[in-house]
Amino acid sequence: MSRPWSIIGLVWFMLATAMAGAAAIAVPAAAAEAIVNFPSLDGATDLIGHLTRPEGDAPRPAVVLMHGCSGLNDKKGRIFGLYRAWARALAVQGYVTLIVDSATPRGLGQTCSRGPDARRMWRDRPKDAYGALQYLQGQPFVKPDRIALMGWSQGGGVALLSINDKSIGRPATLAQDFRVAVSFHPGVCADIYQSRPYTNVEPDSWTTRVPLLVLIGEADVWTPFKPCDAFIAAAKGRGNPVELKSIPARCTPSTRPTCRAPSCRNIRCTTAQFP
Repeated sequence: MSRPWSIIGLVWFMLATAMAGAAAIAVPAAAAEAIVNFPSLDGATDLIGHLTRPEGDAPRPAVVLMHGCSGLNDKKGRIFGLYRAWARALAVQGYVTLIVDSATPRGLGQTCSRGPDARRMWRDRPKDAYGALQYLQGQPFVKPDRIALMGWSQGGGVALLSINDKSIGRPATLAQDFRVAVSFHPGVCADIYQSRPYTNVEPDSWTTRVPLLVLIGEADVWTPFKPCDAFIAAAKGRGNPVELKSIPARCTPSTRPTCRAPSCRNIRCTTAQFP
């Protein structure tokens, strides 16, 4: 069955954006940017969102963007260029975007190290994702049935925790879920972390009805490729609408990956950079 915003179309868009050099794209003069607040479904956090919308009031598809474990802002309080670049690139293509700041409202900085703050983020951020979804669904300029979820690193792992059929973040009364999800080099992308005792899912039974694309570097030293590849392959084998696109490049938290292999010629490695 065809979908108006199929995962194949979204893959094409993302790769085309990367090849164009997302960081070099400026927001059109008519695009509007605003800081908004909305509640997380954790019941305690008033989230900060950075909203970008193209010109006009006609309803448009939208994308929720979830940052990595370094947080959304640098030490000077500026949004990391990666997230702003993707928001702007999506706006150029006619999408409303909402970058969710999960760290600042909780008084947190980086949560890359193991500890209570990191565990809190893994537990609560799926509720942030669905808080963002419900916020966008309440806006007259958004098509409520055409909202995607996109995340990087920790945010990519949050996407996996969010969209599974036994999500720890999805409200029981939700009428329309995310249309598709995209996860860049996701953390906790392994069955051991996507099942009990960390989630409500039994081992080897993670399922989703939300089409998912995972992009990850084969030599990634921060979010390992092999466990993620095995996890997605097993989920696909169970009939889930999931795909993994591997990138033969070295990816580390501190270096911008480069691609020289022939199979990389059509994919810029900006699709797998940190944070």
